[in-house]
Amino acid sequence: MKEQEFILKNAQSFELKDIFDCGQCFRWNKEEDGSYTGIFGHNVINVSKNGEDIVFKGICNKDIETTCREYFDLNRNYEEIKGKLSKIDEHMRKSIEYGKGIRLLNQDLWETIISFIISANNNIPRIKGIIERISKRYGDEIIYNEKSYYTFPTVEQLSKATVEDLRKLGLGFRDVRVYETTHMILEKNVDLEDLEKEKDFSKVREKLLTLSGVGPKVADCILLFSTLKRWEAFPIDVWVRRVMNELYIQNENETKVNKTQIEKIAREKFGDLAGIAQQYLFYWKREA
Repeated sequence: MKEQEFILKNAQSFELKDIFDCGQCFRWNKEEDGSYTGIFGHNVINVSKNGEDIVFKGICNKDIETTCREYFDLNRNYEEIKGKLSKIDEHMRKSIEYGKGIRLLNQDLWETIISFIISANNNIPRIKGIIERISKRYGDEIIYNEKSYYTFPTVEQLSKATVEDLRKLGLGFRDVRVYETTHMILEKNVDLEDLEKEKDFSKVREKLLTLSGVGPKVADCILLFSTLKRWEAFPIDVWVRRVMNELYIQNENETKVNKTQIEKIAREKFGDLAGIAQQYLFYWKREA
């Protein structure tokens, strides 16, 4: 594949750190020059900022502009979204100011499912290491700038791994879950194409929850960060519970705040923009 380049002029709502370090993705790494290089599908892309322009450079199996517009959600007006959310309250306005360059990526559904099963009770460096080892062992090699990158394995490729194989790659207790989910999807117990076509949010969520290793938080991450792109999903982890309690619930004992309470407030305050609101609040609380 030949190297291609696409420059997004006068980019708004696009900051590299905000996008790649907000917890939504695991296959992007920062380079010494401050740019980020990542692999998704059969594409290896380097993203850098030059003044107000964003420069995408790399190898793609399609036109680079089309590929980047789809993956980086470039056809959606984030300025408009931030304007709407900023009017909700001062907390939301501050969190948006902090993470003003966040965009939600359209990540492959299959890869997102496995990645977030791996993410359970795990930290980002370990998650990235596990996904890299799985890709190196079962994915396809792509050479770009004399460096090897590895695609995330397909369902068929990963189905060749035994539980023991996965354990050797450092998955810990997640090995059985990844194995079982891979085979559930391989055997079409859960059909990914049907999930992408289904309009009913609760039906998609229920189906995801039947997968091994997918609980409510992982299901909501898959709904929000994959090509499913269900913005009403509101993943709740320790940081989200903390920020929602601190700003809106104010229970002296944070551990007594339950998910139902948080979800109710999220629905009432943020409506169908709950997922992006969650990202601004989560990133602000965790980073700042």
